[in-house]
Amino acid sequence: MTPQTFSVSGWQVLVVGAARSGVAAAQLLARRGASVTLTDRKPDIPGAVELRAAGVRLELGGHTMRSFESANLVVMSPGVPLELPEVSRARALGIPVIGELELASRWLRGPIVAITGTKGKSTTTTLVGRMLEAAGRRVMVGGNIGYPVSAQVEASTADTVHVIEASSFQLEATDTFRPWIAALLNFSPDHLDRHPDAAAYAAAKTRIFANQQAQDWAVVNADSAEAMRMSRQTRAQVVRYGVDHTNEADIHAGRGFVWQRTSDGEVPLLPLAAVQLSGRHMLSNVVAATAISHLAGATDASLARALDGFTGLAHVMEPVGRRGGVRFVNDSKATNIDAAARSIESFDKVVAIVGGKFKGGDFADLAAPLRAHGRAVVAIGEARSLVRAALAEVVPVVDADTLADAVRKAWDLAVPDGVVLLAPACSSFDMFVDYADRGTRFKEEVQRLIAER
Repeated sequence: MTPQTFSVSGWQVLVVGAARSGVAAAQLLARRGASVTLTDRKPDIPGAVELRAAGVRLELGGHTMRSFESANLVVMSPGVPLELPEVSRARALGIPVIGELELASRWLRGPIVAITGTKGKSTTTTLVGRMLEAAGRRVMVGGNIGYPVSAQVEASTADTVHVIEASSFQLEATDTFRPWIAALLNFSPDHLDRHPDAAAYAAAKTRIFANQQAQDWAVVNADSAEAMRMSRQTRAQVVRYGVDHTNEADIHAGRGFVWQRTSDGEVPLLPLAAVQLSGRHMLSNVVAATAISHLAGATDASLARALDGFTGLAHVMEPVGRRGGVRFVNDSKATNIDAAARSIESFDKVVAIVGGKFKGGDFADLAAPLRAHGRAVVAIGEARSLVRAALAEVVPVVDADTLADAVRKAWDLAVPDGVVLLAPACSSFDMFVDYADRGTRFKEEVQRLIAER
C-alpha cells in the first residue's frame, strides 16, 4: 500500500481514545476527507473546541455501540485496550480495526526506522534521530516519544526518515506497517496489567518484523536471548549488536570503540570516549543506535558528533544533585522490573526507591542486583507490600507514604556515600499523572532536601 492508494474520503471513521495520538489521528482523518467521530470515556478533553472546529464530532463520557457498528473504520489510540466489547462487536461485523501507528504509516512517504523493546527505546530512538541529523538526513522522530506519527504525515517527504519509537500497544494494532529498519532492543515481561500474558506481549513486539521483506533490515540485540528468538522468523537481513556476547555480534563494543565486523576485519565506528552515559545498559543503547544509524547511512564522524553533549533523557538515569557524599539519580522511566535491575547494577551503595502501580513480574528479580550493589530499599505506592515481601530478606526495606517521605528516608539510609536511586519498577498511575510527573516530583523533593542545608 502506498500513500497514493489509501483513501478515507467519504468514510465514517471512529477514533477511540482522546489522548495525543487519538487527537492527532482524528485531525489527520478530518483533513483527509473522512467524517470523524472521536470517542472517549472522559466527559471533558483538552482541545475540544479546536477539534469541533476541525469538523470532528466528539462523543464523550462513554462509548456507544452504535458508533462502532456504523463505522467504516475504527482507529484505536494506543492507550485503549483492544479487548473492549465494542471493538469485538466491530470486528464481528467485519469493520477494520487498526491503531494510530498503522493509520499514519499508510500515508508516510519516507522510509521508516522503527525501534521497540522493553527498555531503552526512548534513548535509542533519540540517539538515532541525532545521528541521522548529524549525517545531514531529514529526520522526524516520534511515535511513543515526541509527536504522534499522525502529526508527521503532512510534512512527510520521500527523503524524510521517520524514526519511530514503537510500543507494544502501538504494534499490536498494526496490519501493513513495514519498517525499512526494525530494531528489537531486548525483551522481558512487562505491561501484564494490559496484555493477558508474556506471550501476548511478545507477540505484539514481534509484529515489528511482520511485514518486512528481504531488502529490509532487522537489528537485534545479541545479548538478549529472547530478542534473538523473537527475530528468527523475520524475512529481513539481520544485523546483531552487543556489549556482552560480542562474538555473536556484527556491531559490538570493546577496546575503546564500537566496532563493525566485516569480511575484511573489524572497522571502528565510534570511540567510546564520546559516550557520556552511565550504565552498561545505556552503552547497549548507544551500540544499538550506532548499528541502526550506520545502516541508514550515517558516517563515523556524524555518529560521534551526535553524542557530543548528549547526557541522556530526562527521567532516564538522570543525575539530579548531591548532598554531602550522597548522589541522587532519577530513573523514573524504569517502569518495569528488568529496567530497574539494570539501573541498580549501574551504581554501588544504592538505596533504591521502588514501587507504584504493579504491572506484573517478580520483584525477587531485583534480589541479585541489590545484593551486589544495594544498601536498602524504600518502598512506595500500591506495590509496597509486594516489594517488602520479595526483598526484605535481601536488604532493609522501609515503607514511605509519599515521595517526599521516600526521598528523606532514602537519604538517611544512603549517608555518607551512597546513591539514592528512583527506579520504581512500576507504573506511576497510583500516585502521579505519569512517569514524567513522578520524576519531576522526585527532582523537586531532592532540591528541597539539598536546600535545607
